[in-house]
This record gives sequence, structure tokens and C-alpha cells, in this order.
Amino acid sequence: MDIQAIMMPVVHDREALDEFAEALSDRAPEVERDVARLKRSPADREIIADLFRAIHNIKGDAALCKFELGVAIAHPIESLMSRFRKGEIPFSDLLAESILLAVDRLELATDALLTGRPIDNLSLLPLIQGLERVASDSADQIDPGCCTLIEAVTGFPPVITDMPSRSAKISPPKGSEPSISTDLHFFRSLALQYESRSPLFKGRTMRILRLALETNKMGNSVVDPTQLEAAVYLHDVGMMFLPESNWLKVGKINDDDKAVLRNHPGFAAGLLQRIPGWEAAAEMVAQHHEMPDGAGYPLGLSHEKICAGAKILAIVDAFEAVMLKHIHRGKNRSVLRAIAEINACDKQFAPEWIGPFNQVIRRTVES
Repeated sequence: MDIQAIMMPVVHDREALDEFAEALSDRAPEVERDVARLKRSPADREIIADLFRAIHNIKGDAALCKFELGVAIAHPIESLMSRFRKGEIPFSDLLAESILLAVDRLELATDALLTGRPIDNLSLLPLIQGLERVASDSADQIDPGCCTLIEAVTGFPPVITDMPSRSAKISPPKGSEPSISTDLHFFRSLALQYESRSPLFKGRTMRILRLALETNKMGNSVVDPTQLEAAVYLHDVGMMFLPESNWLKVGKINDDDKAVLRNHPGFAAGLLQRIPGWEAAAEMVAQHHEMPDGAGYPLGLSHEKICAGAKILAIVDAFEAVMLKHIHRGKNRSVLRAIAEINACDKQFAPEWIGPFNQVIRRTVES
């Protein structure tokens, strides 16, 4: 294994890496779906063959495109699947989680290389070394090895399997004017209208609201919770002013779709700006897709110019989006992989809020 090629890969052929990324965008959902099917029917030879073929194809694509990192990740997974196919090892939940985590990391690394972002935050070396160790472990050591691998890569023990579906308990602020409660009720009704556009969105508003409010509380409540609540309700309502073909699309979106989608914060923020008393919420909504490094939109604001509420909203909204991605692919909602992906992409989010958010997730799943 060429450590240098893994830790500091050089893109020698951009066109070849583009081709690999395009193929991976098709292969990764296949892997996710096959893993979900195999967990339900671990003895199904056809599913086993499908999953082995999907991993083998990823490895072949990487080799063809001379992408050593892709080969290094796919090869030990292929070895594990070969051993499972021969009946040498069981297919456990932990092995499944390790495979999916590895494919997630390969997608993130490929995208980062294509967009010129660093990959040192992806823990690729511990991932590959862990996969290689597990691939050669005895049957009774597979699960312990997967536990070690998962924690080394994500920073979380592999005990997070599902997200409680509890709704946040919201009550009007003490002493608040009747108009505030009326406005919040209206904002919430708009959010529920947005949810109704897809069955996959069911419950997202209250999940995001609870995570946002608890993250703010964990961070010493520096954001007005009432304004934050309003921002949660309306941050994506602007989508309803765009063609549904743009924002209800499953899978990869093209550059034209992205350009259209970037208009949505302005619509909702404009609505809030026109209602007296919601200026702070409007600012949060307008900025919730900005990034600390200035790579966000619509204004490309840098870290110090982004308000705290928008920073919180960016994290919890991205977390929900990653969870939704897992549903699209295999109905396999993985809180562990979602939180791991958020932490792996931490440079896209305000570092001072990642810690409080992680604490909320830990407390949520452990309670």
C-alpha cells in the first residue's frame, strides 16, 4: 500500500477521476440497497452476488482510472465479501456498517479531490488499515475489528443505530405577545405544507427544530430560541417557489439545478423581512447555506459575518439531508454514518457549533 498516494493523492488525470466519480454515484446506491437487502436475507445467494459484483466494479473502475485510493478502499471489502460468499465469515450488522462507512468515505474523498478540498479530515489511513485487518481476521474477530475501525474513523462507538422520533415540545415564550404565537403558528403551517410535498419529508421540521434548539442550548443559548424556531420553520419554504422538478429530484443534480436552488433562501428571508419583529430569523434563513471559508451562497460570507443561528441551522439541516440520502439509497437510516459525515465535512460548518451538536446527538441516542 502506497501511503503517500492515500494521504496526499495527486489528480494526474482529471477526466479519469470525473469518470470514476460518475460511476461511483451509480455504484454507491447499489451497494447501499444490496447491504440493506442482505441484512434482511443473509442467505440469499443472488443478493450476495450482486453486492460482491458492485464492490468488484468499484475496484475495477478505480483501477481503470488509476485511482489508487479507490482500489485501496475497495480491495479489502472485496476480500471480505469473497470470504462471506464462501461461508468463512458471517454478515453482521457491524460488517455492513463498516462497508457502508467505507463507501461513504470514498465518495467524500472523490468529491473533495475534484473540488480541491483537503481530505485529511476523512481518516482514510485508519479506514484502510482497519479494513485490511478485518479482511484477514478470524470469524470471531470480525465484529470486534469492525467496532475498532468504526470508532477510529468516526470518533463514535458503533452503538448509534436509530434516531428517536420524538417531537420537540414547543411553547410560546413567557410574556410573549399574542402576535408572536400567531406568527409562529403560521410559519409552522408553511413548513408542514413543504413537508407534504414528499412522504420522505415527514417529520423533518420537528426533527430539525429539536436538534437546533438543543444545540443552541448546549452552546449556552446565544441565539434567541424564538427567532431560531421561526428560522427552522421557514428556511426551506422558499423551495416551494421553485419548480418541483428541481428540488424533488432524487440523485445527483446538475449545475443548472444548483443555480436555481440557490434562490430559495432569498424567498423565505424576504417573507420574514416583511413581517415586523422577525429580522433576526430572516438573517438566519438568508445565511444558512453560507460557509465559514466563504464557499457558501448566496453571498459567499466568511465565518465572522455569518450569524450564530445560521451556523446552527446549517449543521442540523445538513444532518437531515444526509439522513435523507440514506433513505433514498436503501431505507437504511444510519445516524452513525450521518453524524460521521457531518464531522468529516467539518470545514463546511462553524467549528464552535460542531461540538455542541455532537453532544446533542450523543445524549439523544443514549437516552
